[in-house]
Amino acid sequence: MMLKDKVVLVTGAGTGIGAATCRQVVQEGGRVVLMGRRPEAINAVAATIDRDDSVFAYPGDAGSLDNVSNAVNEARSRFGRLDAVVACAGTVETGSVLDLSDDSWRRQMHSNLDTAYFTAKATLPSLIESKGAFIIVSSIAGLQAMPMTCGYVTAKHAVIGLMRSIAMDYGPQGVRANAVCPGWIRTPMADEEMAPVMAREAVTLEGAYEHVTSDTPLRRAGDAGEVADLCCFLSSDRARLITGSVMTIDGGSTVVCVPTLKM
Repeated sequence: MMLKDKVVLVTGAGTGIGAATCRQVVQEGGRVVLMGRRPEAINAVAATIDRDDSVFAYPGDAGSLDNVSNAVNEARSRFGRLDAVVACAGTVETGSVLDLSDDSWRRQMHSNLDTAYFTAKATLPSLIESKGAFIIVSSIAGLQAMPMTCGYVTAKHAVIGLMRSIAMDYGPQGVRANAVCPGWIRTPMADEEMAPVMAREAVTLEGAYEHVTSDTPLRRAGDAGEVADLCCFLSSDRARLITGSVMTIDGGSTVVCVPTLKM
């Protein structure tokens, strides 16, 4: 029960890592505010985990300061405080610099970077008050380049800089900030990314995940609950000396020396 009596706001809560984090917060004794653009998605997640009025779903765009501010006000009105934020909102679109449309670039910056920035701006006053934690879900794409994902790679690198700025500027006021960098995690978004692998290799979805993780030390993709465990730990007092950290949760893929794989 490492989040007992803690109140956590999760953006991108309607699916994948965000939804799994919401479930784990409640299992760990906390209360959670789910935020996402699709009311039906966050309401469905909330319905599966509601326990003793510990869950509240607030539909809105995490890339809107007004929307996030309203969600914070609702959280404080219902639960009296805000102790942690897990910024999970994000999407991916493919394309290199010459292939990516201007609109696609702007969508990637909005969904991945603006959402984290405005979520931080709206929640930091409450986190200063509670000496709380701000966790940004980045990606191993925030640490190294991935093919044909220029917008996503750029935004995920940028949110790590945002996290470090928050850790530096607000650490003296008791706020901790950290970034989580997942590798291949089995989520609806990742399932969609497996489609070209399935077509090229003539394999099933399971076979596609096996293919893309064949060179990682643990030889498997993760599941959203494993990332949720890390997010909840970083939100808890057990991580009270951890700030400014970038934590990979990728089956070891980022330790692999790519140039030596064919040796």
